[in-house]
Amino acid sequence: MKKYTQNLRLIFCLINSIVLLSSCEKVIDLELKNADPLIVIEGTVSNQSENHFVRISKTIPFHQSASFKGVKGAQVTLKSSAGLSVSFTEVTEGIYRSPRLRGTPGLTYTLDVLVEGKTYSAKSTMPSPVIPDSIGFKTLSFFGNSNIYPTVYYNDPPKIQNQYRYILRVNGKLQGDLVFEDRFNDGNTVSDVIIYDGDDDIKSGDIVDIEMQSIDRNVFKYFFALSQIGGNGGPPVAPANPESNFSNRALGIFNACTKSTKSVVLK
Repeated sequence: MKKYTQNLRLIFCLINSIVLLSSCEKVIDLELKNADPLIVIEGTVSNQSENHFVRISKTIPFHQSASFKGVKGAQVTLKSSAGLSVSFTEVTEGIYRSPRLRGTPGLTYTLDVLVEGKTYSAKSTMPSPVIPDSIGFKTLSFFGNSNIYPTVYYNDPPKIQNQYRYILRVNGKLQGDLVFEDRFNDGNTVSDVIIYDGDDDIKSGDIVDIEMQSIDRNVFKYFFALSQIGGNGGPPVAPANPESNFSNRALGIFNACTKSTKSVVLK
């Protein structure tokens, strides 16, 4: 079943195609140049007792297939405002793993990455946890098509700016990655409907897993910008790199978050 975002994208593309076709009088050959590759770093530390991972890669030219190009030989260090300092171990090319540890809400964490002679640093403050009360389902209709969407119910803490990220998997397959904020729901009982743009509709018997993260403001802005580029909730915007919290022109994000996961089967 088509999602409403796919319909909006189709309409947006058709309108632009009509305008372009009606105004073109000659073919213009564009000379596209490749930019120098940039380092991309993606790291997370959470309040769960587990191994945490950092992925380090490089951007690739536009004409190459979009595959992970891991960067090996980096020195990765995690520090906290309480004095913690741990080193990550490279487990495969471009993938680095911490010892098993549990992050502490309220602390600020710094991730330092030394690779190819340059140091890239990012800071993220771990928010207090917000635990979902339950997960339900709602049927919504867009453009005449109905679909079932998971809904997360929770109580938003009052007088605190909160941002949330949801990672949705259906039968183990990633289907959505969305962010919300409490600008209009501060201190309220909230139901966030996860309107995703994945490949599969949810049906009876499906296992739905939702990871709910509490994230800091910079992390929220990064993932929100990603969703806008992809057209989540409307036509896609002009491509641009989301603002990273890493120094030295590195791309990507470091996310110190609190998280919990709930699983439910649609009856």
